Amino acid sequence: MGDVLAEQDGNINIHMSHLNETIPFILSLDCVIFGYDEESLKILLLECLMPPFEGLPSLVGDLVKPDENFQQSANRILKKRTGLSDLYMEQVATFSEVNRHPLGRIVSTAYYSLVKVDEMNVDPSLNGAFWLDVNDIGDLAFDHNQIFEVCYERLKRTLREKPIGFSLLPERFTLKQLQALYEVILGIKLDKRNFRRKLRSLEILIEHEESETDVAHRPAKLYSFNKELYYARRSEGLNFDL
Repeated sequence: MGDVLAEQDGNINIHMSHLNETIPFILSLDCVIFGYDEESLKILLLECLMPPFEGLPSLVGDLVKPDENFQQSANRILKKRTGLSDLYMEQVATFSEVNRHPLGRIVSTAYYSLVKVDEMNVDPSLNGAFWLDVNDIGDLAFDHNQIFEVCYERLKRTLREKPIGFSLLPERFTLKQLQALYEVILGIKLDKRNFRRKLRSLEILIEHEESETDVAHRPAKLYSFNKELYYARRSEGLNFDL
């Protein structure tokens, strides 16, 4: 293709007829589906059946259909695997190493999404899928270790820059639950006093009169995320930084 174009005047728009003949490739999409269950962070995996990666776990994904854009393809894959719609998702990166896939030239774009494990409407095992703790990830098929690591780092960065974590909590939650979520995903221990001081400074939580129930210890206050106030304050220059 390069030689063909080099002989022309450099305007690629008049040489598109060459593409199907000289650069056959396929677009695919890989989804790192993160699931949170208030104790651990997991990802949804499948057993790979393709040589030479038979038996290794692989990420959930599919080819992009001719009538889909990437967002539509991601929505379809997530709906099939989780039974849920309107999940938080983020496009992260495209992986295009020439020999990344044994079947040929397959270029993959990676998304990650966030799921409450107990709200899934599909039993993962019915589709041959399973959850695995992010701390137990070993060798994955294809270049999926690289895709997972890039998406996980993006998740951790975005968690501290945007209020995406609230989508993994009950509508009303305790500050202990919120801190636990950050500690699990970030893989670090946070100072309780500093964490709550930062929360108060953001002024984006609603404190409710009610407290948690059915607990052996002193019931903690319940809070909820004030989305409208957050967007209003963000338009005024709020820097979300936890």
